[in-house]
Amino acid sequence: MKTINKIRRFAAALTIGAGAFATQFAEAAPVKNIVLVHGYFADGSGWQAVSKILTRDGYNVSVVQEPETSFKEDVAATTRIVDAQDGPAILVGHSYGGAVITEAGNNARVAGLVYIAAFEPDAGESLKDLTTKMPAATKAIKATDDGHLYFDAEHFRADFAADVPAAEAAFMASSQVMPAHESFTAPVSQPAWKTKPSWAVVATQDRTVNPDLERWMASRAKSTVVEVPSSHVAYLSHPAEVARVIERAATATGSR
Repeated sequence: MKTINKIRRFAAALTIGAGAFATQFAEAAPVKNIVLVHGYFADGSGWQAVSKILTRDGYNVSVVQEPETSFKEDVAATTRIVDAQDGPAILVGHSYGGAVITEAGNNARVAGLVYIAAFEPDAGESLKDLTTKMPAATKAIKATDDGHLYFDAEHFRADFAADVPAAEAAFMASSQVMPAHESFTAPVSQPAWKTKPSWAVVATQDRTVNPDLERWMASRAKSTVVEVPSSHVAYLSHPAEVARVIERAATATGSR
């Protein structure tokens, strides 16, 4: 009889333990909303390969099309998309988009930040401040007479998208978005990485943003770092690796 009771107690303990484990697993569901923010000289269509992977894996993906007319308006455009989500979101920024998500990431719906070859400014810092600290290899970014920036088409592939097909890089150069110079000098007011967990993909062959600057910013922000042997457009040339980092962030910040 004692043996039977011991078996029953053991079985009950297993049942309770299994139930607790199942409850914990169910509550630790990953964040399902992903918001992607592009950077200078590009638009949201560049995220297509990453978006397809994330969508295939069950994520709800939204792509912000910033107007690139001012830093304030780019942050507002991003906030508008974040507010439209039905729950918490992972905010992902490439290049200048990193500055945008650093400000917009203070939104209560943002659970975590992912930087792709991106800027992670501190309070009071602008892209100009950071690039002065550690200049990039390229000298091909120029300004128009009316206050916009553009990437010299002659150097576009070599310095911006060296690891994408030549025809694709040529089309990107001819269709590039020219951002307002104001966004280059506009400072971040409140960096979300000080209160939100962050991840950073460092593009080790980047000639548009100094890879050492990417490493330094990520270290300062205590971002979890993954290095990829990529040009500046890691989201185009290494979409699987980029998507993997985003999914890790979504899992790590999931509700518990």
